[in-house]
Amino acid sequence: MESKKRYKGIICIIMSAFCFALMSFFVRMAGDLPPIQKSFFRNFVAAIFAGVILMKNGVPFHCKKENLGYMLGRSICGTIGILCNFYAVDHLVLADASMLNKMSPFFAVIFSYFLLKEKITVPQGLFVIGAFVGSLFVIKPTFSNMDLLPSLIGLCGGIGAGAAYTMVRKLGERGEKGPFIVFFFSTFSCVVTLPWLLFDYHPMSLAQIGILLFAGLSAAGGQFSITAAYCYAPAREISVYDYSQIIFSAGLGFFFFEQIPDLLSWIGYAVICLMAVAMFLYNNRRTE
Repeated sequence: MESKKRYKGIICIIMSAFCFALMSFFVRMAGDLPPIQKSFFRNFVAAIFAGVILMKNGVPFHCKKENLGYMLGRSICGTIGILCNFYAVDHLVLADASMLNKMSPFFAVIFSYFLLKEKITVPQGLFVIGAFVGSLFVIKPTFSNMDLLPSLIGLCGGIGAGAAYTMVRKLGERGEKGPFIVFFFSTFSCVVTLPWLLFDYHPMSLAQIGILLFAGLSAAGGQFSITAAYCYAPAREISVYDYSQIIFSAGLGFFFFEQIPDLLSWIGYAVICLMAVAMFLYNNRRTE
């Protein structure tokens, strides 16, 4: 039974990786619009999608009182993560932005220590440090690097996502349904970003509206898939498969935007992916 759940989690997390790569592609395609405006439309579509599923399945539109704090924490961290990620997507090579966002599993390990009381062993700590070193190759922290600020913001997006997914795992353990977690987060994000949208709305063409609707649909697919994945299995068993998004993003960036990451970025990708695989193998051996 446990292995069956793990396989379901793996399939779901690969599906989410593809959907999130598509989302980043559409966000980039939408052109020169504020990240907050892109975030609103992305989450608006996801909220409607989740609401329809809740009504269809007869799931109540409320959470347990004792879970409200985690639900708000997941929504706040997730909103910060999305805004930072969208900014990075607009200003960096698509694969770079995706890789910085994919630091989230390592930050999830750290947050799991504080929120889920899961102990961090010495090897796990070393893998997290190794991944952070790999991220420095992507960020390239020098004052002459024009992409430094977007890279740091992209890393903050990974931190926010790591905290959010840790709380998703906690909410799943406490019996909250995946569709409601997505609905609550998407609605919260829309409400938070709406005031900025009203005061600083940038007119959009029909093409941009259509592209952002596709971004929202892709995001909804990614949200449902990754929420299901972390409800099926713990991050330590399946998070490595989330790195398939880098392959999808690099392919989309190359074929549609003619983007080719530089050598240092490729070194960073290799280090981070190596740490992810090492973490995955270590955790599986430890579990056995």
